Amino acid sequence: MNDFHSSIAYLDQAIASHNPFDRSLIVRSNDIWKPSFPDVPSINAHASDGVFQAIEQIRAGYRTVSGITIRAEKGLGKSHLMSRIRTRLLDEGGSFFVYMSDVDYGNLNRVNANFLNTLSLSLKQIGNEGVMQWQELATALINEALGKNHIPQNLVKQFSGALAKNPKLVERLTEKVLQVKSNIENPYLIQAILWTLSSDKVSFATNWLSGKALAQGQADAMGLPNSTEEDKEGEALQTVCQILDLIGDYRTLVIGFDELESVDRNEAGFNRAQVVALLVKDLYGKIKRGVLMTAMFDETWFNIRALPQAESVTARMGEKIFDLKYLNADDVVTLVSQWLQEFYDSKSLIPPYSVYPFDEAELRELGKEKLIVRKVLEECAKNWKVPGEPPPPTAADPLHQVELAFNKELNALKTTIEKYFDDSDILAEALYFGFLSVKGEILEEVQVEEIEKVKTRAADRGYLHFRIRGKENGRSVKIVVAVVQESRAKFVTAALKRLIQYQKFDMTRGCLVRSTDVKSNTVGKQCLDQLLSPELGGEFVKLTSEDIKPLLAIYFVNKAREDYEVTEEQIQQFIVHKNLTQENYLINEILSAPSGQIPDGLLSAHWGQIPDELLEKCEMAELDGCEMAELDEESMAENTFLPDTTEINNLDEALDKLLGQ
Repeated sequence: MNDFHSSIAYLDQAIASHNPFDRSLIVRSNDIWKPSFPDVPSINAHASDGVFQAIEQIRAGYRTVSGITIRAEKGLGKSHLMSRIRTRLLDEGGSFFVYMSDVDYGNLNRVNANFLNTLSLSLKQIGNEGVMQWQELATALINEALGKNHIPQNLVKQFSGALAKNPKLVERLTEKVLQVKSNIENPYLIQAILWTLSSDKVSFATNWLSGKALAQGQADAMGLPNSTEEDKEGEALQTVCQILDLIGDYRTLVIGFDELESVDRNEAGFNRAQVVALLVKDLYGKIKRGVLMTAMFDETWFNIRALPQAESVTARMGEKIFDLKYLNADDVVTLVSQWLQEFYDSKSLIPPYSVYPFDEAELRELGKEKLIVRKVLEECAKNWKVPGEPPPPTAADPLHQVELAFNKELNALKTTIEKYFDDSDILAEALYFGFLSVKGEILEEVQVEEIEKVKTRAADRGYLHFRIRGKENGRSVKIVVAVVQESRAKFVTAALKRLIQYQKFDMTRGCLVRSTDVKSNTVGKQCLDQLLSPELGGEFVKLTSEDIKPLLAIYFVNKAREDYEVTEEQIQQFIVHKNLTQENYLINEILSAPSGQIPDGLLSAHWGQIPDELLEKCEMAELDGCEMAELDEESMAENTFLPDTTEINNLDEALDKLLGQ
């Protein structure tokens, strides 16, 4: 008992005004990077301590790689353990953390490309030195090449200004770094990493590093080549290995694979857990210095052991296996105390004892029931009340849990929307799920009868997403929707060429959903003009992050409905109750009568500093739009996107001035 506690009246007033346990208790991928729950280090400490011990052994040089498997039943805290490890690594420094979870796996036939994307996105997260992990790596490369000891934050602040004065700064630094990194097969990889130091180019650089193509003009301005779509999976693992090799020179790498359970399979018939296990086996043999963690259910581990190469796979990924435990009585009391401390601290209050208003003896009884963290916290939410008052009534609203989950996902998207906004497939899945909820309704004079995925042969796959069948004023309509967020002109053109083939793809209207304009003087723009013509009567719907966020949020809730413990029926009821889809701009605009116009306020396609007069010299027949390499040297020299070499005669001197001690 604390003799110096706050007034009971003030404490009870705070208790009556807010229930700190009444929130979604699921740990999602965003919580790994920005923890939203208090951590109790003593819970499953044997597992997290085992991971940190492996890290210390690697740092001390006793071994180079460690494979750790964390096994547990649902809800025992696998993802929470990942969050604890990330948080401690952030505090300590000396390590980079990479995390792959449900939405990151995507098409299992492209696991290498998907992991490269995850690697790049993870390295965009802020590290121990207050900048992106990519920028820490770039600084380390420069420091080694120049024999300096620069602080990453200072270098990031200086870089854009220095680059404006010395346009070939990145090119010159790349040459310097390659002198000490001669083992790197792809020099453009170094160049892209150095570009992350530029505030103007960091987004383009990380996109390129993730395997995404840039608009050709932007790629040319940064001196980076674009790979073709066909090359991506083949090149991805090689790129991953080179990045991991670079990181290993300066940091211990910790990679976590979470949420392995899925019914999806690749073309070889392997499920997600098996595909990831094989990836871990590959990485184990290629990583220079790091820990590979996989978190899974018990049955998933036995499923992996059914692989043809099971022994070699499990020997690497399961060098150490930690089974998570149910909470005991001490764990329950510590857990509740930690949550209540955060609550009372936020109110500047001091309770008479750590678990007030609960009874410690009753909490200890919960520890005898082999409960998971979530169940204990749910019990606290149900029994949160001012001492002496009757128990609160059970919530009458069956959709309350859906609302908590939706709000959690929507709030996470405030900081993660960039991760999904360029992913056409995920955006299309969210739109498709949204349309499923308006089936049978009449919106914009269209009675929606059916929503179906567009089935195509291999050559056409990936461009058109779904078809809406319905009746518009008694007339049959078949609207095919293509979400096209890619910047590369070749892909945009390929999608638009298919979107105007009404007979081949069984449609009466083609609909392009996109946030960025389609660059003039390209074949894609010709196709777009044809789509919007009165003859075809197609539509161009402007995509904005604010319009897609609620659709993404409820889509993510549905994908994780087992974790959130909600049903499909409850999710659909919530959608109707909140008018999430019926009043959504994108849903209605796709169904509305086409305007035949290009929407206002589109983002501009990123073409760097290439002037319009130069774009006019591009060959219209090229699917890639502007192929700068084919322009003659005289035309290129007349334009300002290439710096005058007379401005950089003293580049070495300028470099020394910028980067000197």
